[in-house]
Amino acid sequence: MRRHADGELEAGELDGEFQPRQTSVNQPEETMTISRRGALAGLSALSLASGVRAQQPFPSRPLTLIVPFPAGGPADIFGRLLAQGMSANLGKSVVVENKSGAAGVTGMDIVAKAGTDAHVIGIASASAGSIMQSLMPKMPYDPDKDLAPVVLVVKIQEVLVVNSKLGVTDFKSLIARLKAEPGKWGCSSAGTGGITHLAIELFKRETGTEFLHVPYRGAAPATNDLLSGVVQMTILDVPVLLPHIRSGALTALAVTSDVRAPLLPDVPTIKELGFPRINSDNWYGLFAPGAASADDRARLHGAATAALKSKELVDAYTAVGGIVVGGSPEEFAAFRRAEVARWAEVIKFANVKLE
Repeated sequence: MRRHADGELEAGELDGEFQPRQTSVNQPEETMTISRRGALAGLSALSLASGVRAQQPFPSRPLTLIVPFPAGGPADIFGRLLAQGMSANLGKSVVVENKSGAAGVTGMDIVAKAGTDAHVIGIASASAGSIMQSLMPKMPYDPDKDLAPVVLVVKIQEVLVVNSKLGVTDFKSLIARLKAEPGKWGCSSAGTGGITHLAIELFKRETGTEFLHVPYRGAAPATNDLLSGVVQMTILDVPVLLPHIRSGALTALAVTSDVRAPLLPDVPTIKELGFPRINSDNWYGLFAPGAASADDRARLHGAATAALKSKELVDAYTAVGGIVVGGSPEEFAAFRRAEVARWAEVIKFANVKLE
């Protein structure tokens, strides 16, 4: 510190810290101009740095893939395999987060509310992707506006089976028994309002049969009660029932799809048997937030498509009963709209209500 003649201290160095000189109201204009120039230069540099950050190419950090079902299930398997493939193509890790609840709606709500941030994506099944739109009195988001279809990832075929102890060996025999014993058979599903339930209602309508729908909380208990004889039949995903079909405990009568299941090549499709409208393929599709930019969505589509074309992913999906689909975002959007309309019709016809 230095002291003026009048005894006042002049700003200088104090305890090793630089203290800026105070500007006097009588300070020369040239000094003040230099100060302004310095401040403006600092602001320009800060603005430039912010602009560089804002213009960083997508993705600029790891992504989060919301799987709206518990870990270990089919959705989790498909989601994690897709995440691995996309990570390699994006150059950033894709981290899976399981957020289950409300048939997938809880998890997809996170994606819908991510705003413009395409670093948050989700993989929805037919339930959250199309069915719940007609079942839930009030969804927490607008599926048509708040979610942007990226690509239809995979389809999972379903199969109609009966307990083998019943002695029913073909589809024609089943229809004959159901019509001879109306209301006496029980058919399990993975839950009210899910695709397996709607498949049952569709089956009833198209075949003119009547039997009891018995909903369970998931495919596992629905299968267990079928094996024990509590119920007599079910329509569930092929991967769920495959071990019991192979063991002989269950008899597969028809695949409720347009094409035969690769894992059950000897089982006819329901279409082959004369009922083309009984199609209940389950599916999983990749969605981005509805407000995400077109460029970011295109980047996601490219990474997902490249992953879906890899032999490793195709083989892994096939091993668990999944059929890779792919396609453009526009094709997926059209498919989803058709699914919404199709299942809305079944829901109305059967007067399905959530429990």
